Amino acid sequence: MSFIHLHCHSDYSLLDGACRIPALVQTAIDHGTNAVALTDHGNMFGALEFYKKAKDAGVKPIVGCELYMASNSRHEKRPGPSGELRYHQVLLVKNLTGYHNLVKLSSEAYLTGFYYKPRIDKELLKEHSEGLICLSSCLQGEIPQLLLSGNNDGAREAALFYKDLFGDDFYLEIQRHGIKDQELIIPGIAELAEDLQLKIIASNDAHYLKKEHADAHDVLLCVGTQARRDDVERFRFATQEFYLKTPEE
Repeated sequence: MSFIHLHCHSDYSLLDGACRIPALVQTAIDHGTNAVALTDHGNMFGALEFYKKAKDAGVKPIVGCELYMASNSRHEKRPGPSGELRYHQVLLVKNLTGYHNLVKLSSEAYLTGFYYKPRIDKELLKEHSEGLICLSSCLQGEIPQLLLSGNNDGAREAALFYKDLFGDDFYLEIQRHGIKDQELIIPGIAELAEDLQLKIIASNDAHYLKKEHADAHDVLLCVGTQARRDDVERFRFATQEFYLKTPEE
């Protein structure tokens, strides 16, 4: 069995991720894998440390980022047509050109697109797509959100945009963390893959290293959202499945 983690958040995903980079690399080694990706939320702050630690340990570092995508122009500082503030968008570096483009995208997200979070938009992505691999992301990605809302035509249109831009370097992403909505969109993603001749990858949205770290991560989320743990209305992860699973898991 071969499985490589392509969707991982370190503690550089500020107050959201709890994987320290040396431990992330070591856990990948302990799992018998020879590569791992880093896709922190909205930034590349950990890229250099990650690259060096992985290379020193003999693990292939896949540099990436889970950027925030504005639902309209990044220059518009307002919610999208359905009230959404942004989508998630995973990009992985394929080569040096891709690295330069990801640095540009991440920088422009702060300089010209910041609205609650650093955001890019499709116009900027079209200008800096070379050398990058694109994944459709987690439930907060554009395609999953459109499928969840019942807008299958919109999901198809979005998938076509990414296919036209990235070609064979665009993948539909599915995840399974015991969340009902994840299961609901899998048939829609499978249908898009068959209809548009797209490839599907299974990813594991890792925010902490071990299952027993879920409580500590929940405390971290409370710090980040300025909430009490006993607040029933606060933001929380729906399950305790967001850890760096073994290939078998």
